[in-house]
Amino acid sequence: MATEKIGILTGGGDCPGLNAVIRAVVKGAAKKGWQVLGFKNSWKGMIDNETIELNDRSVSGILHRGGTILGTSRTNPYKSEGAVAKVRAAFVTHGLKALIAVGGEDTLGVAAKLADEKMPVVGVPKTIDNDLACTDFTFGFDTAVNIAMECLDRLHTTAESHNRVIVCEIMGRHAGWIATYAGLAGGADVILIPEVPIEIDHVCEVIRNRHARGKLFSIVAVAEGAKFAGKDVTQEEKLDQFGHVRLGGVGQILAELIEKKTGYETRVTVLGHIQRGGSPTAFDRVLGTRFGIGVLNLIEKGQFGYMISLQGDKIVAAKLKDATGSLKLVPKEFYELSKIFSG
Repeated sequence: MATEKIGILTGGGDCPGLNAVIRAVVKGAAKKGWQVLGFKNSWKGMIDNETIELNDRSVSGILHRGGTILGTSRTNPYKSEGAVAKVRAAFVTHGLKALIAVGGEDTLGVAAKLADEKMPVVGVPKTIDNDLACTDFTFGFDTAVNIAMECLDRLHTTAESHNRVIVCEIMGRHAGWIATYAGLAGGADVILIPEVPIEIDHVCEVIRNRHARGKLFSIVAVAEGAKFAGKDVTQEEKLDQFGHVRLGGVGQILAELIEKKTGYETRVTVLGHIQRGGSPTAFDRVLGTRFGIGVLNLIEKGQFGYMISLQGDKIVAAKLKDATGSLKLVPKEFYELSKIFSG
């Protein structure tokens, strides 16, 4: 009897914990007598037939490594003529029992469409932004928060030494989870997120009040997707294959406005991809491992069109359509918590 084979790919931005998922899938599949075939660079690997056989040797020593051994890209097969047909053909060519798509809203959005077309696809949620619906947390988020928190800790000492305002730009395209968590944990004096438009006069008032009380430095944590009067701050207007612009620059604009309006010396630090890189935290290694084993159970049960998720302390199934239908934003009441410590 032929050994059953499953495929796996990782898409979108890399994040700590991806290799933990791959490792868990390979080791868990081996216990079931399944082979695992990796597709390189997300959906591009299925389109171009770029594969790698995954086994115990190939996943040895990757648990602690950031990034993904499979590579990644933001390829959208629904944006290229004939690409979806090639993806479908890959199932037949390689005799796949199922495909595991590991990614965020875009990668899983493609997976959801394929599942609607009766393809045996399941998902694993991945985003450092923690903005996917139907799961309390995604792996990579905890690592990103801890990195941002440590940077805020370091910025405190230099800001205080020079009596400066320091603006720290943190990742977060549409949701401010990282900025809110890191800002709370790192003692930021102002936290600004995409969900709430920036009121520059209020920000400056908070900083002036700190100076009036003898606090001659301030730390402002701002998510990259934060908006002034509802307008995105972008580096360029070019869209990727999922229709996203490249965000960035809000920190610099904010710093210039603060200095102009208050007269206080202001500097900006952009954390950027530092938050994506490096070794995952224990939480993300364990969550990635649990997701990897959990998604195999979905395949075994034939629950295609679903992804694995964390709800409370339980690993449960959620429909891909529900997970990708809307973003999980920071609730107003949680963001209001940060204002207690503002200034």
